[in-house]
Amino acid sequence: MAHHSDSSGRTVWLVCNEASGSNDEAAVDAVIAALGDAGLHVDRVLRFPDEPAPAAAELDAAEVDILCVFGGDGTTHSVVATAYGWCGKVLVLPGGTMNLLAKRMHGDRPAPEIIADLAGGAIRTARPKVIKSRHGIGLTGSLAGPGTVWNEVREAMRKANILEFVATAREAISQSANGPKVVCAEVDCGREEGYAAITVVPHDDGLEANGYYAESLGDFAGQGIALINRNFRDGPHDELGRHAQLRLVCPTGEPMGLLIDGEPFDGGAEEIFELAPCEVDLVTTMEFDG
Repeated sequence: MAHHSDSSGRTVWLVCNEASGSNDEAAVDAVIAALGDAGLHVDRVLRFPDEPAPAAAELDAAEVDILCVFGGDGTTHSVVATAYGWCGKVLVLPGGTMNLLAKRMHGDRPAPEIIADLAGGAIRTARPKVIKSRHGIGLTGSLAGPGTVWNEVREAMRKANILEFVATAREAISQSANGPKVVCAEVDCGREEGYAAITVVPHDDGLEANGYYAESLGDFAGQGIALINRNFRDGPHDELGRHAQLRLVCPTGEPMGLLIDGEPFDGGAEEIFELAPCEVDLVTTMEFDG
């Protein structure tokens, strides 16, 4: 359920990351100008990761009302996770490559257009359902299995490092085929032999799981391109349903590859994911349904 409050007289901080996909100095200046035009004047700009994401205590001490984050999904994950439990509002703006949480809260729109909707009116907030695990929260989703090695290919591509790209792509194809698969240990939850990757995406009515496999060179190419672009739904996959809780297991007992919100974590041989409400108010500019 969304809640509303007035946008006037607010103390606003902005966290940005110039290493994100669409977050150069000109873009940051445009966001600051748009916020000012909307009556949300920025009191402080923090350059992440050179400056750490602010914790709830720091935000409370400075009497911050709105914390804006302008970066990719990884930056957004760090900022929201660090602010968890804070009583203020977090405005997520699209400043990266995929911008999955920003799309969830505002639709697929540029930052200035989102900010313009906040001018002079009530600010709507929501607490969407997220993933809870032993690693913390997942705001947009997790990916488990040997297919997570494609994240290294994506990073090489983003750095325009051709030699590294070729080497990591070759390794990704090998790992997708021969690495320890991951099984969804729920009733009637896909292939018994497991998958090269399983995605878990939070929705209001459950955790959506999909299993991705690679059984031919064509599947490798399709899955690889999909994983590089973080657009997992484009890869060949099985729908594994929606669940309140998911247990993913590597049958061989080896640690599984794991990405949460696009960032790598040390996965174990078993990982449990649960659906939980976000513990900070996120600004939304649409009728939020989770």
